[in-house]
Amino acid sequence: MNTVQIQRIILWVIFSMSVLFLWDSWQRHNGQPSMFGGPTGTQQTAGQAPPSAGPKNGPTDASVPSAAPAAASASSAGTEAVPAQAAVAATKLIRLGNDVLALDLDPMGGQIRRAELLEHRNSEDQNRNVVLMDDRPGALYLAQTGLIGAPEGTSFPTHRSEFTFDSAGPVDLSSGANSAVLKMSAVSGGIKLQRTYTLERGSYLVQVRDDITNVGETALVPTMYLQLTRDEHKVAGESRFYSTFTGPAIYTDATKFKKISFSDIESGKADQVANAPDGWVGMIQHYFVSAWVPAQGIEREFYTRKVDTNLYSVGIKQRVGELAPGATRELSTQLYIGPQDQNVLEKVAPGLDLVVDYGWLTVVAKPIYWLLEKLHSLVGNWGWAIVLLTIVVKTMFFPLQAASYRSMARMKAVAPRLAALKERFGDDRVKMNQAMMELYKQEKINPLGGCLPIVVQIPVFISLYWVLLASVEMRNAPWLGWIHDLAAPDPYFILPLVMAITMFIQVKLNPTPPDPMQAKMMMLMPLVFSVMFFFFPSGLVLYWLVNNVYSIAQQWVINRKFLGGAKKA
Repeated sequence: MNTVQIQRIILWVIFSMSVLFLWDSWQRHNGQPSMFGGPTGTQQTAGQAPPSAGPKNGPTDASVPSAAPAAASASSAGTEAVPAQAAVAATKLIRLGNDVLALDLDPMGGQIRRAELLEHRNSEDQNRNVVLMDDRPGALYLAQTGLIGAPEGTSFPTHRSEFTFDSAGPVDLSSGANSAVLKMSAVSGGIKLQRTYTLERGSYLVQVRDDITNVGETALVPTMYLQLTRDEHKVAGESRFYSTFTGPAIYTDATKFKKISFSDIESGKADQVANAPDGWVGMIQHYFVSAWVPAQGIEREFYTRKVDTNLYSVGIKQRVGELAPGATRELSTQLYIGPQDQNVLEKVAPGLDLVVDYGWLTVVAKPIYWLLEKLHSLVGNWGWAIVLLTIVVKTMFFPLQAASYRSMARMKAVAPRLAALKERFGDDRVKMNQAMMELYKQEKINPLGGCLPIVVQIPVFISLYWVLLASVEMRNAPWLGWIHDLAAPDPYFILPLVMAITMFIQVKLNPTPPDPMQAKMMMLMPLVFSVMFFFFPSGLVLYWLVNNVYSIAQQWVINRKFLGGAKKA
């Protein structure tokens, strides 16, 4: 196989993989399984009956009242039941809020039925805020907690018990106050549960304190559960041309960060740790996360389960311990509901910042994000920070890039002689290859010299892609003029069109491939990529555009220097 054929194969592989990944993203967006074994987007329709038995990794609940959906779950022996999701009660919700987060809590179970992020705008309607949790049909997402383990025939306070609030109206930050506090209580099965929610100013972290008192006449052993329940609805504004993970996640110090797909819960194949003395559970979607974080050092059991048709839970159970009559025990827990701000998340709990998932390139992406953040602190604009970041990275790789350009320039310089060899030897490929290799040897040309430096840089550029795609800081961040949101596509397609022009210029600066089919493919690639980038976030397109412009400048300098010297010689 000659070097021209090798180059042709490399280009075709790159082009084919681009098309393959594009098609895979389209399939996943439309609810089809990924070709690479990732999470599926399979959903059951509203009229579809649930299976007769739930997944094997969920807890059994034999005492679910008729108000709950008819969903059964099998579990291992000894696992205590967690109540299933109850039907939505027509009760008045109580608002608890600070300056960045507004929560609506239900007296029925004290559940958080709605969470509105006051400083983040809806991607489809800039006049509305992001509503992360909600109880609308087709968009169910709740935070629930309660106690299980009551003697047979009784029930402790759960997320389906009636709670009494100490306030009949909304609780917000009063003038000059640094926190908003809402208290509630319920008595059932010989247990009195007093719960206190506290929201500090400027924080998305809810402090939850549960005071559990045995008001009965016999000793009791309750177990606290903390769970997030969500259906598989699509995230608003999600692109058809790239896919981000939506679903549960579990972290422990032993097993580290694990994402669990809804499809694995559906089939009972969720791979998760059973017990640990640390860790948290969360529900992830693009840019945002919610997570229950119990106090560290307390043994806990993790679980996932299917609650009903297209409805799933991830949770933690931790034993309170034996309570003698009249005894009280306090449990403190944190509930984070907000954006995936890495600096904030890493302070809340170990590993929580990993919800900003860069996959196997995390070791490269983390320093890139750090640099992007530092550049933003200098210029005060995320768009210009992207421009500077691209220039810094390109400059760091200039020695490799220069070697690539020099190789391409040499190939361009000998292109007429290669054409002459092709005309001279005609269809005799053996002699043609021998003559080409001799020419490369004389001119000190490495035919793969233009490809290898690019291959070395691929992990860095993929990491840059994921940093820009995953960073919540890009949401609603303006750059200049018509670009008001770096996380949204360019509304006038100006950046993708300019990027296509720069790609055409790059193609023209490179030597023309000897194979006509290969040459046509190279000319079509700018058009294909520009159409694809119409639907990508403008921050990503800005990165590629600056990368192309800087590459053109570098390539022009190298070509002029090398070819100019060659002509003088």
